[in-house]
Amino acid sequence: MMEVDGIEHRTVQVNGINMHIAQKGQGPLILFIHGFPELWYSWRHQITALASLGYRAVAPDLRGFGDTDAPDSPTSYTCLHVVGDLIALLDAIAPDQDKVFVVGHDWGALIAWYICLFRPDRVKALVNMSVVFPPRNPQRKTLESLKAVYGDDYYICRFQEPGVIEAEFAKLGTARVMKEFLTYRNPGPLFLPKDKMFGHPPDAPIVLPSWLSEDEVNYYASKFEKTGFTGGINYYRNLDLNSELTAAWTGAQVKVPVKFIVGDQDLTYNSVGTKDFIHKGGFKKYVPLLEEVVVMEGVAHFINQERPDEINKHIHDFIAKFH
Repeated sequence: MMEVDGIEHRTVQVNGINMHIAQKGQGPLILFIHGFPELWYSWRHQITALASLGYRAVAPDLRGFGDTDAPDSPTSYTCLHVVGDLIALLDAIAPDQDKVFVVGHDWGALIAWYICLFRPDRVKALVNMSVVFPPRNPQRKTLESLKAVYGDDYYICRFQEPGVIEAEFAKLGTARVMKEFLTYRNPGPLFLPKDKMFGHPPDAPIVLPSWLSEDEVNYYASKFEKTGFTGGINYYRNLDLNSELTAAWTGAQVKVPVKFIVGDQDLTYNSVGTKDFIHKGGFKKYVPLLEEVVVMEGVAHFINQERPDEINKHIHDFIAKFH
């Protein structure tokens, strides 16, 4: 286990699986929810910083990732399963706290939106990064829409066929795949055409940015080497099923206070329609308690790792209002 500044690790039985969590500090609980291809470790800078400011920072490996169980069935990775895990986790580790703070990024942001939709009674306030609230479209399936806009080589479309992308990632090598994802800075859509994944020749060296070390990449790689990527990719394989399962929430609003942060180089911020949604009122319509939108300049997708000090401050400044 990678030792980071006195972070404590434990395994908790939740919702029928064993979940690994990293935690530090005492006080009001902040639940940190990671994305793909990430782990609790993505929040290492936030855990230590917020713990030192008087909070109990808790970052699980979500189901399918790291040291948490990975159920075999691809359909065990819907938003209802994952939210179920996290509510059960809160019940187990903080039965005395009715409401907690939630911080999400990437898939973790999506899961955080769902927590706020399904169980707003459990959330004091949310700081979400990279992925905006996705209003459900009853007219069209998610994958159909993505395919229509971006075509078959778009990464989410390429992730759908079980086993295919996993085999290509295995050929490329786990550490290489991690480097490609973590250093991706193209604000355009991510295409993964067969045999030309990420657009680099496979033997071209990847120079790591100042915020990411070889050791850090190796920690991620060691975990994904052990688990493979299937658990994480299964989240993408449930996009249409999530849409079916959440039919009852069509048009529903997120009724918790929210701060949203995104980098201007993030592929999510630059995806079709997102800027208009954020800046022209759509976002606020669905998230009426959206108090702040921060667009950070010169920052790409892995925002909490690229600019940890600023992100720590943004989180703290916002949640400090809700004691």
